[in-house]
Amino acid sequence: MDALHKKTGSPFMVILAFATVYIVWGSTYFFIQKAMSGFPPFLLGAMRFLIAGILMLGWTRLKGEQVFVKIDIKHAAVSGLLMLFIGTGAVIWVEQYLPSAMVAIMISSGPVWFILLDKPKWAENFRSKATIGGLIVGFAGILLLFGENIVSAFATGGNQQVLGGVAILIIGSMAWAGGSLYSKYYSTSGSVSVNIAWQMLVAGIAFIPGSILTGELQLLDWNTIPMDAWLSLFYLIVFGSIAGFSAYVWLLQVRSATQVSTHAYVNPVVAVLLGVFLANEHISLLQVLGLLTILASVLIINLVKYRKGRMAVQKENIAAQPTLSPTTPKIVQQITLQPFGEVKS
Repeated sequence: MDALHKKTGSPFMVILAFATVYIVWGSTYFFIQKAMSGFPPFLLGAMRFLIAGILMLGWTRLKGEQVFVKIDIKHAAVSGLLMLFIGTGAVIWVEQYLPSAMVAIMISSGPVWFILLDKPKWAENFRSKATIGGLIVGFAGILLLFGENIVSAFATGGNQQVLGGVAILIIGSMAWAGGSLYSKYYSTSGSVSVNIAWQMLVAGIAFIPGSILTGELQLLDWNTIPMDAWLSLFYLIVFGSIAGFSAYVWLLQVRSATQVSTHAYVNPVVAVLLGVFLANEHISLLQVLGLLTILASVLIINLVKYRKGRMAVQKENIAAQPTLSPTTPKIVQQITLQPFGEVKS
């Protein structure tokens, strides 16, 4: 495994990237279901990622970047297949049968898989009470948020569909976490944009055989696809893939995978709010409590990471201070090492 070079990002860019991943990706569950009103699942995945990948690759070529590096394409192909073809493909497939909000809760197991699969960080993650506690609190919030929906689904006889969806999405969550960690630890010589472009292109190509084998193109009438489905596809390409996925992959380079994986707890919150405001869905007091619990869990995990980062910077600053010789006059040592205005004779 290639060693990672330490990368950092400005606080503003980190906040902007997290906001994009939290909010935009939370909305994609809603827009995937709207797009499915006109497009079959495999064709939707192929069109979304092929178009986004081609646009990204064209943009990187215009900037003069090297895009045809064999080893980089190989690494991007592995992570793209795991994250986008298997991970996102599982979401698209299951949303044929289950509501988008319920799919969002099932995906919330993602952070658990990040902790279990991120072997280089086992010591750090399993020793951090705040990280483990935050994940447990977040999962409890998810259960509060969607517990009523799950009980209702089982009570109405939809057991097989729910259980089948759970199994598919667990595999998808594991694949997403594995692909994310692969992308994080196997660095490429190209830029993040080139890496993302190839990830999406490879995933888009992988969806094509499924579309052909299931006869989607033969059964599809392009003239009957509603405008809402086209607009939803446009949103998924521009915001869900190009903006959202780019922000996600960049965050993996500058923040811990456990911290980045908290999007799986916030995305269902956004999915519920969209349902309330755009689809006139009802939200109960118990669900409001779940929303607040989820936000608290994200705050716990991120605050601890933020404080550790500040402490590390402070230690680096202290280590960078000049070392003075014991023979240096006492007054000079005091002036050099003490804050201004605190010199004592």
